[in-house]
Amino acid sequence: MQVTKVLMEPSYELFDHTADIGIRVFAATPAELLHPATEGLYAAVGELVPSGEAETASVDLTGDDEALLLRDYLTEVLMWMECSRRMVVAVGVEEFNARRLAATLETRPIDEERSSLDREVKAITYHQLAIERVANGYRATIIVDI
Repeated sequence: MQVTKVLMEPSYELFDHTADIGIRVFAATPAELLHPATEGLYAAVGELVPSGEAETASVDLTGDDEALLLRDYLTEVLMWMECSRRMVVAVGVEEFNARRLAATLETRPIDEERSSLDREVKAITYHQLAIERVANGYRATIIVDI
C-alpha cells in the first residue's frame, strides 16, 4: 500500500482578539507562510487592489527566531503600504530559517479608488507570535494592533 502525504495549501484566516486582530497563516513550509501572511495583513486593513507598474524590492533580515523574522518582514510590508502606498503581490523566498529571511518581492501601487481601507494597522505585535509545526505543515499566529 502506498501512502500519500497531503501537504497544506498556503492560506490565512483572521480571528478576533481583544482590541486587535489575529491572523493565522497555514502552509506546507515556513517559506510558504510569507505570501499568505502578507495577504492576511492586507485583509486586516481592508481590501487592497494593486495597479500600475511592478517594481522589485528585497528584504534581507537576520535574527535568531523564525517568528520574529516573520514579524519584522510584516513590519516592512506595513511600512511600504503606509509610506509608499505600495503592496506586495508576489514573494520569491530565497531563504527563511531561524537565522535569516531573504526574499525578492514584486510590489505594485495601491489603487486608492478601488481599494477599501477599513482600519488602520498600527503595528505587528509580539503578543502570541508563533510559528508551529502542525499536521501537514506549519501554522503562524500573528496579532496586529489596530
